[in-house]
Amino acid sequence: MKREEQINQIANPDKIWDFVVIGGGATGLGCAVDAATRGYSVVLFEKDDFAKCTSSRSTKLVHGGVRYLQKGDVKLVLEALRERGRMKANAPHLVKDQSFVISNYTYWDNILYFCGLVFYDILSFGFGYGRSRFIGKSTVAKYLPTSIKKGLKGGIVYHDGQFDDSRMAVNLAQTCVENGGCVVNHAEVISVQHDEHGKASGVMVRDAESGQTYAVKAKAIINAAGIFVDDIMQMDEPGMAPMVKPSQGVHLVLDMKFLQSDYALMVPKTSDGRVLFAVPWHDRVVVGTTDLLREHPESEPKALEKEIDFILNTAGLYMDPAPTRKDIVSVFAGQRPLAAPKKEGKSTKEISRSHKIIVSDNDLITITGGKWTSYRLMAEDTIDKAISMGRVEPRKCVTKSFRVHGYRPNPDLTNHLYVYGSDEPAILALQKENPAYAEKLSPKFDYTVAEVVWAVREEMARTVDDVLSRRVRMLYIDSKEALSVAPKVASVIAAELGYNKAWEEQQVKDFTAIASNYMVTI
Repeated sequence: MKREEQINQIANPDKIWDFVVIGGGATGLGCAVDAATRGYSVVLFEKDDFAKCTSSRSTKLVHGGVRYLQKGDVKLVLEALRERGRMKANAPHLVKDQSFVISNYTYWDNILYFCGLVFYDILSFGFGYGRSRFIGKSTVAKYLPTSIKKGLKGGIVYHDGQFDDSRMAVNLAQTCVENGGCVVNHAEVISVQHDEHGKASGVMVRDAESGQTYAVKAKAIINAAGIFVDDIMQMDEPGMAPMVKPSQGVHLVLDMKFLQSDYALMVPKTSDGRVLFAVPWHDRVVVGTTDLLREHPESEPKALEKEIDFILNTAGLYMDPAPTRKDIVSVFAGQRPLAAPKKEGKSTKEISRSHKIIVSDNDLITITGGKWTSYRLMAEDTIDKAISMGRVEPRKCVTKSFRVHGYRPNPDLTNHLYVYGSDEPAILALQKENPAYAEKLSPKFDYTVAEVVWAVREEMARTVDDVLSRRVRMLYIDSKEALSVAPKVASVIAAELGYNKAWEEQQVKDFTAIASNYMVTI
């Protein structure tokens, strides 16, 4: 997957694509894969990098949504549970079974959560990861050695999925290209074009690297820009009322000593009515999340002090020792696109999480809402919508059982290269080919120079941020260490792309500004 080859495909201004997809997060990439695998011609544009915003900042879960079950939204849960099963079947190198423990401190909670999770299992019939079961307090203490023991009355074990979100995004981009699609990152849509009937018929795109603009025509335009969908809708129909409101979710990343287990902790009800997770991920613990309405969408949102304090305080009620600010190795904030509330003052927990497809008077198709687990279904619905509108000829969806790039069953999870799936041998070959490529980026982690070279050559990484945030996940698992290796990564990228020392220095400067958002002052 080489960027130059992708750019060349959009250079012909007379070509009419079946689909233009705007946005390279989970939803946009899902739409591009769905269209390409049906045999349509499709091009996707992402103004930054694949999964740059919301889609790289999730809780790293593939789940049906236990809390939606609490709210009685059975249809949404049933839908997500089926998609959860498909996601694991189609990308077993990235999606794995994760066992969760709910620690209960009243006997009533034992009964309540056991009954609820058995129902969860029934809904997932045929797509399940494992059965829920009650465990005694001694078993809770064994499974979660750091859990608070005082007053413990037992617990429930249940199963959901866990994955690496931005690695999934990269693999979806590769899947699209392998099936005849075109994807271009660092390419911003600057206007939506209309035909003589006023219908959306193309876009103008600016390549951030060359500064060149391209006119790209298409039969159908899909707006999957996440928290920025309103910007695209304004290009189509100036003066449109905002459709989404960003809701910020923050996660803290801690050392494994705060969990000391392969089991994840799930707190079913916190003081703000949300659930809290502590999930093992890449030998760290991801703890979150929050839910806070923000006024404006941001590409690099910063965690607010009250969000950090809320997570630490809540985690401290269930973890012994309780984590403190000095224990945070990274903090990341993401913003979800939620359907804008009808009335002011509504909390984000009451705003719909289910996806919505909106068609403008000019036939711009906007898809918003949803979550990673349902990305495939959202894409299927969106492409089906374009068919029902008569924008393209009908073709059947094939993604329910379509293998994602890198597909490899039963990966060795003890090897950090497992996230590359079937590409792993190619990275090992790079390390053998050049001893310099086998060097570690940092003595603290197993990431090698070969992974940076691979990210540039085969995964369209163009910046230090692309590499350290989304190809390897060092910024997320140790922000200070990521900052220390930035100059080395910049020099490897520069050597691959033919950039000079000034470019390297600017990259380090840019990455330093980004990394500051992932650090906590003590």
